[in-house]
Amino acid sequence: MTMTRGTGRGRVPAALAAVTAAVAMTLAGCSSSAGTGTEDGGSAPVPAVSGSAPAKAAEKAGAEKAGADKAGTEAAVAAKGGRLGGAGSACELPVTFDLAARWKPKAIELEPDSILADLAEQGTVKMVCEIDAKPAGNIGFLRVWQGEASEDDPQAVLKAFVADDPNASEAAYAQVKAGALAAAEVGYTVHSELMDESKKERAFAVTTPDGPVVVHLGGLDSDEHTAMLPAFELAKKSLTLG
Repeated sequence: MTMTRGTGRGRVPAALAAVTAAVAMTLAGCSSSAGTGTEDGGSAPVPAVSGSAPAKAAEKAGAEKAGADKAGTEAAVAAKGGRLGGAGSACELPVTFDLAARWKPKAIELEPDSILADLAEQGTVKMVCEIDAKPAGNIGFLRVWQGEASEDDPQAVLKAFVADDPNASEAAYAQVKAGALAAAEVGYTVHSELMDESKKERAFAVTTPDGPVVVHLGGLDSDEHTAMLPAFELAKKSLTLG
């Protein structure tokens, strides 16, 4: 299947971001209307509010600049909630890895002649599985992409993946390990037209006899992305060939 370079990644996430943003606003509304009670009828503690809005905005910008993610750096690992990729699991893959607790996986199966099949391609890989973080309290997905067997090494696969996103910039690559396998990792930013801001994204890639596999972490915004990094690290550290 041939796709137009840069169109798939630019259009699919825009639609997904719109849905995600709508969910975020719905959750915020539910939270506001729920009051401050707890399950046992008591009063929940009121969160402390610090600083003015401009001060908090400046603080956030400074923190993001100072703590910009670098591919391959150590991070916390989430608690295990299951394993994905093997026969009988929600997504059967060339690799297996641990899932973070309460994250919900779902196989992506699209008709070959569907326009969505083209839109779910990026670089040399196709989306085959998505793992939803909402049951665990975050807004975003860990997505798995798979390609045809080739001579490309993991970094070449990642570079093609990032190059096919017209909104991606500031990509930083590193050679890492995914379990015991040689892998490449990239941290980069993507400008969201919907949110009118740039946000962090990250991915790692490995090659297998059945083709390359890319595991990608996005998120509604950079804060959600950072909160979900432990799930990404868990997948990377626990990965084995299927």
